[in-house]
Amino acid sequence: MGRFLGNIIVGFLALYLATLLVPGVEAQGSFEEQLKILFFAGVVLGLVNFFIKPIVNLITFPLRLITFGLFSLVVNMGMVWLVDIFFPKLIIPGLGELFWTGLIAWILSLFFIRKRRLKLKETQ
Repeated sequence: MGRFLGNIIVGFLALYLATLLVPGVEAQGSFEEQLKILFFAGVVLGLVNFFIKPIVNLITFPLRLITFGLFSLVVNMGMVWLVDIFFPKLIIPGLGELFWTGLIAWILSLFFIRKRRLKLKETQ
């Protein structure tokens, strides 16, 4: 349950930071609507990262092995793109903005999800 909740929190934070840091990425509407959009899109991104991303990682394992893990960034961009498709009020206009949003999600995932796994292994 902890990893699932961590994915949702990372998804929300990644999209929120992307709207603040990446020019062109925005959620349309008033401030309350923007927060709702970012929250629900973050939940969906967390769900996608929890359920679909492990399958995609398994399929793309040879590419990730050849590129020393950098293809994981492309996988993350794909997950963010899936969420962007489902939320028309979340605007990620181009490939560059998608790259930076995916990079933010990838970095947050590295720090929060994997660091928590290391702490859990140490306590066992």
